[in-house]
Amino acid sequence: VQLQASGGGLVQAGGSLRLSCLVSERTYSNYNLGWFRQAPGKEREFVAAITWNGGNELYSDSVKGRFAISRDNARNTVYLQMNSLKPEDTAVYYCAANRGYLPSTYSRPGTYNFWGQGTQVTVSS
Repeated sequence: VQLQASGGGLVQAGGSLRLSCLVSERTYSNYNLGWFRQAPGKEREFVAAITWNGGNELYSDSVKGRFAISRDNARNTVYLQMNSLKPEDTAVYYCAANRGYLPSTYSRPGTYNFWGQGTQVTVSS
């Protein structure tokens, strides 16, 4: 399974970006998908996840109400719409995939088996 994230860039505080992650996998629809981020000197942290059927969306408290995760199974793509961006959202954003049941540990990086290469998001104040 290969994941390719894109859509990062430089944006001013209060602005918006939409990240995309293309999943190269025939059975894409069987995978739960997540977004994580990692700022310099910090651990990788959970941002959002969506179950294989799109029936459940999960968010970290820091992005709830500002970010939205969605998936287009026809395009093998998961999206992260980021609104009202803040300088503290600056990080490299990674998409990740996990097959089967999404456990209660969905916010832990170790739960996911496959990772994309990351895309840089920089929010200026």
